[in-house]
Amino acid sequence: MTGRFAPSPTGRMHLGNVFCALLSWLSAKSQGGEWRLRIEDLDPGRSRRDYAMQLQEDLLWLGLPWDGEVVWQNERSDIYEHYLKMLQDAGLTYPCFCTRADIMATQAPHETDGRVVYAGTCRNKIPDFYPFNYSPSQPFNAAVRFMVPDEVISFQDGHYGEQHINLAKHCGDYILRRKDGAWAYQLAVVVDDALMGVTEIVRGRDLLLSTPQQIHLRQTIASFSPFHSFNFSPFYYHHPLLVNENGQRLCKRDHSMDLGVLRDKHTSPEEIIGYLAFLAGIIPEQTPTLPHDLLPLFDWQKVPTEDIVATFY
Repeated sequence: MTGRFAPSPTGRMHLGNVFCALLSWLSAKSQGGEWRLRIEDLDPGRSRRDYAMQLQEDLLWLGLPWDGEVVWQNERSDIYEHYLKMLQDAGLTYPCFCTRADIMATQAPHETDGRVVYAGTCRNKIPDFYPFNYSPSQPFNAAVRFMVPDEVISFQDGHYGEQHINLAKHCGDYILRRKDGAWAYQLAVVVDDALMGVTEIVRGRDLLLSTPQQIHLRQTIASFSPFHSFNFSPFYYHHPLLVNENGQRLCKRDHSMDLGVLRDKHTSPEEIIGYLAFLAGIIPEQTPTLPHDLLPLFDWQKVPTEDIVATFY
């Protein structure tokens, strides 16, 4: 089996990022599999190469080495273009001219994770009503959306059990390429997971609603693509989030949980891994340890399902 860790290099890793990396690494390695590293640097305005290089150094410092070469998404535009054209030629996409303000103004339903379900405003818009400056030959003046059917996608999550999610109701038509030309997460991750041979995906429960979208998109591409890798569905494990004392998901604002800050305080990798392993229920006490020593102890049944308050200082 092949697992992967796919961070976005928009800042220094915090303990929430490391928590995901650790669970992903342990899940893959405990099964004798490979663990691949992919840098999801799709956003040119936020992704930085120096952050990505620091991230790699941090993973090695923590004792989380990856297998094979690092995959950089910003070097794979031609690949994404190929699959987007495949979907466009099949009539499964449409140009979207809505701004974020337009979408919010429609009062589209909000999911519990804060996502706004797109109301389909541009889905049936005929070319006569396109903005005057739109041209298919200059595609970056509109986003490209993928049309989803009114269909329930069912899958078994390795940690949260059986899931049944209606694409139209809970996800809506979603973007494959942004108006500025940047590739959207859903298309890039589906293509890369298939072509990289990823068989297991571990990520936070905040991405649970992305899974039915990716399953359906992968199945759609498989109906057009000669590559058998798209016909295989990876297995998904979603894990609880690490939150601060206010119940907010850890992010860059939680400076005390920033890996750079912790390293500056001479916190050892063993202390960080031991703390996270304790939070994950893998070890009974907060004891300094290294990832390799946790392999015989790892079991998804030990990991909580509720979000976990992190107070490591």
